[in-house]
Amino acid sequence: MHYVASASLSFGSLGLLRLFGTPWPWSLAAGFGIYLGTGGWRYFYIAVRTAKRDLNGLYVLLRVKLALWHHMRNGHTIPSIFAQTVASQPDKPALVYEATGELWTFSQLDQISNSVANWALSQGWASGDVVALFMESRPLQVALWLGLAKVGVEAALINFNLRHDSLLHCLGVSASRGLVFGAELADAVLEVKSSLSQSMVRFCTGDLRVDQLSTLDAQPLDSILATAPNHPPPVSHSKGFNDRLFYIYTSGTTGLPKAAIVVHSRYYRIAAFGYHAFRMRQDDVIYDCLPLYHSAGNIMGVGQCLINGLTVVVKKKFSASRFWDDCIKYKCTVVQYIGEICRYLLSQPVRPSEREHRVRLAVGNGLRPSVWEAFTERFGVSQIGEFYGATECNCSIANMDGKVGACGFNSRILPNVYPIRLVKVDEETMELVRDKHGLCVPCRPGEPGLLVGKINQQDPLRRFDGYASHEATRKKIAHNVFKKNDSAYLSGDVLVMDEFGYMYFKDRSGDTFRWKGENVSTTEVEGTLSGLLGQTDVAVFGVTIPGVEGKAGMAAIADATGSFKCESFLREVQQVLPPYARPVFLRISPQVDTTGTFKIQKTRLQREGYDPRLTADKIYFLNTRAGRYEPVNEELYNAIVDGRISL
Repeated sequence: MHYVASASLSFGSLGLLRLFGTPWPWSLAAGFGIYLGTGGWRYFYIAVRTAKRDLNGLYVLLRVKLALWHHMRNGHTIPSIFAQTVASQPDKPALVYEATGELWTFSQLDQISNSVANWALSQGWASGDVVALFMESRPLQVALWLGLAKVGVEAALINFNLRHDSLLHCLGVSASRGLVFGAELADAVLEVKSSLSQSMVRFCTGDLRVDQLSTLDAQPLDSILATAPNHPPPVSHSKGFNDRLFYIYTSGTTGLPKAAIVVHSRYYRIAAFGYHAFRMRQDDVIYDCLPLYHSAGNIMGVGQCLINGLTVVVKKKFSASRFWDDCIKYKCTVVQYIGEICRYLLSQPVRPSEREHRVRLAVGNGLRPSVWEAFTERFGVSQIGEFYGATECNCSIANMDGKVGACGFNSRILPNVYPIRLVKVDEETMELVRDKHGLCVPCRPGEPGLLVGKINQQDPLRRFDGYASHEATRKKIAHNVFKKNDSAYLSGDVLVMDEFGYMYFKDRSGDTFRWKGENVSTTEVEGTLSGLLGQTDVAVFGVTIPGVEGKAGMAAIADATGSFKCESFLREVQQVLPPYARPVFLRISPQVDTTGTFKIQKTRLQREGYDPRLTADKIYFLNTRAGRYEPVNEELYNAIVDGRISL
């Protein structure tokens, strides 16, 4: 989310450019190179078209950069910044819990988090210790990690959908000394109880009987916090702005989750950029229906409360049917989305409340271009604040001017001021393509490439803190990318940039496959098929067929009503997709697996493939000679695998 000014601003900006880590002569040289490469007049055309956008981006960058320096120089942390917010508006509503209507003012949130901090000290936990939080979204979860941070203890925010091995993995990689879990997840804790370390103390929040607590070897946290002192805890640590705040886990769409390290400066940076980039206001009320174990819900959402003093409505779980009614009830002006939420809302029946709300801004990522305009037109939301950026990445971008489909931009005129780049990768292996000097090859406008960000650990905007696992961290860093001996963060995502610098999300690493000599984008095919089927869930992936080059496309389609018809589906697909992109196999399921943040989960589907023996779902094969989809039974499966069916 960091931006630069265009060349038309050069004389007013030269003094500022040194603030952003790039000497201005090199930026001018880069700009002159573009001037020559774009035919002269085209350079000025691009400059005129993008000047206003780039200037606004420079303003946002400058505000956040100066604020970061201020907080670093003064040794601030997220708790100390929150203390300033409390002092300025102690009686303003901070968090509202939609499930109960419970309202916490900033003063109450501060006092409850103080109780948490004093309780943590009584447990003997010290700076650098880790405590896992495993509960459904609620204001107490914010008070818990904030209170722990006041005494330097780091929270591990565990996805409440995890069970068994995944849950144990997350507890293990964070080396948690304690576990706080919600009563609603007692069964999940009981399932892994025998594998938990005996030294890991356990506390439960919510209503459990004494015998249930005893079975879980857990103590009742609510009553403990009620009697804990709520005055500010004594300063017992020396953590600074670039030290660890908590861990957020990746969604684990391709394996076990990784524990991403979130430092205080990163938390501030994400929240501050969201506030300024999308022009939020002090009187805004944010509807946060995203899980608080995720950066979108806990940083982009709750961060506006802690850092900027906005009121945030916390929803325990997303509900498409209640979404607009909740927004009306709590007078929300900003909503959050991620993954497929906007599509789920579009699939709901039309109701009056969807146009009676006050929402003007929707902030999030993963909004498909195919549903962008349909969402704004139907629901009357005037602004989409789409952004790109993983929890741990240093190459975030944002769409600040509403360009439909774009997830952000970088200046075409002075591209080196903000050191991100799209670089070429091998389409099959996703390995970086190098030139004769061993450096990465930048992509031209229109060429898809891997997004990378240059690493500078001394700059809070450019640093990469990685994961709890050193091996996982190492895999996300490349060297000799922009120049010799540098290092850069590998996003794992393929984007494409147009001639004006707008960037569009294409695929996550591994989400393209090659079939009949053509590259197939699963993201694009999913969007097309979902649109044909009334915005239902669709997962597209490639499957291997023995003896056949490339991978055949397979689509898993959610059909809870049993109304899916292969004949009509094929007719529509033939009209909108080229032959190589049409699914060779279909899997019709009551539902398609999604992660807790509404991303399609493909791991199990890819593993089971088109083998009818591994699932009770209906599987179909596209017989192109007969012009129809045919059910895959064991006999047909063996014929395909043995090469007796021509593809």
